[in-house]
Amino acid sequence: MTAVASTGTAAAAASLADTASARRRAADLAFRVLLFLALAFALVVLVTLLVDVFVEGRPRLNRDLITNMPSARPARAGIQSAIWGSLWVVGVSAVASLPLGIGTAVFLEEFAPKGKWYVRLIEVNIQNLAGVPSVVYGILGLAFIARGPLGWGFTIGSAAAVLTIMVLPVIIISSREAIRAVPPSLRDGSLSLGATKWQTVWRQVLPAAVPGIATGSILAVSRALGESAPLLLLGALTFVTFNPDGLDSGYTVLPLLIFKYASDAKAEFHVVAAAAIVVLLVMLVALNMTAILIRNKFEKRRA
Repeated sequence: MTAVASTGTAAAAASLADTASARRRAADLAFRVLLFLALAFALVVLVTLLVDVFVEGRPRLNRDLITNMPSARPARAGIQSAIWGSLWVVGVSAVASLPLGIGTAVFLEEFAPKGKWYVRLIEVNIQNLAGVPSVVYGILGLAFIARGPLGWGFTIGSAAAVLTIMVLPVIIISSREAIRAVPPSLRDGSLSLGATKWQTVWRQVLPAAVPGIATGSILAVSRALGESAPLLLLGALTFVTFNPDGLDSGYTVLPLLIFKYASDAKAEFHVVAAAAIVVLLVMLVALNMTAILIRNKFEKRRA
């Protein structure tokens, strides 16, 4: 009797386990289907928007769009000054933010004393700054850089300084994650062979972390290229018919010129805005492709 009861109990337990397993598989399948549907919906919306923008802007996707300056006449309106303004602002911001951000990440991960209150304070502030809305940086830039103590005015230098402050937390965080992902054995092996701490970081840690650092940094620079909110307060929404020639020059940027054309009452300007959106997307895709190529190159070198 005892054997029969044990057999019945085991069979019931196995039946319950099979039922629970079937339910888990069904729930897993339903979750995967929902994820696939959400991804498909997002892709359909994205492709629809891209096709719509391309079709609308196709009549103005020509050389004149790139070579002409902004104009009050839709047939002659171009985006040359905005392209050069974006390149100036983003280029100066990248030159300033990349060394500073990567250097800060290296210091915090490799050289900063662990557990010190001021190190924790710096880390908390960096994390908080990464989540601050971009328009807040524009307000601070207007108060302290364009006006206030520095008084740089509505210039390339002011815009680049604000974008540098905005992207620095993102660069620092992504660089720290890339450095943290380097195996400790690589550091230990280098130090055991007599290398100094700096030699280990420079010759072993940083080369191994380059793919992650490059990806995060270029994505941060791409964000700066597409930003418009902080520059609204720094004089970028102006009718500029000349290319900037220095840090103290006036400027406009591509996202804000697109906004200006798109909000115009004349429908012909909307076509120019759509064509300019395509140009901006090409620039963003080029930056992202650069990040992918750099990552793949250094991953192959490591392999």
